[in-house]
Amino acid sequence: MSEKYKYAPHPDKDRGARNFTQRGIAAIEFALVFPAFFILLYGIITYVLIFLAQQSLALAAEEGARAALRYATTDSLRLTNACSTATQLVSWLGSGTGGVSIATCSTVGPATCTLPVGSTARCITVNVSYPYGSKPLVPLLLGSMMSVAVPTTLASSATVQID
Repeated sequence: MSEKYKYAPHPDKDRGARNFTQRGIAAIEFALVFPAFFILLYGIITYVLIFLAQQSLALAAEEGARAALRYATTDSLRLTNACSTATQLVSWLGSGTGGVSIATCSTVGPATCTLPVGSTARCITVNVSYPYGSKPLVPLLLGSMMSVAVPTTLASSATVQID
């Protein structure tokens, strides 16, 4: 073996010194990356719950309209059936308020509605709404800055021909 390579350090000997200088880099990387991933996860959860609430409102309005089709002796009883069915289906939205439903239901009708063929019929419209801006399902992360990205009101309506 040649004399000039006799005292060369082994390649693995100074690995401990390199690890010592890199010891805190993982914590710094985590501190930089975690907020971005957290905001992404928070946004996904927030919008999934908004879509879930919107679909629940649409289902409640449709089922309320179907309930208005059931036989009732008066039109006011039909409207009551429609609203009570719709309100029952969205009662889970108010579960955090002591069981009081936050979503509201209103009915229009029976009113005259125009059909595509030009004739008219009597229809009932069921409207269901939820004030998401004042009662969000997930608390707003950045307060008023986040309120721009979420809707203030979720609403759905369904119309059914009764005659």
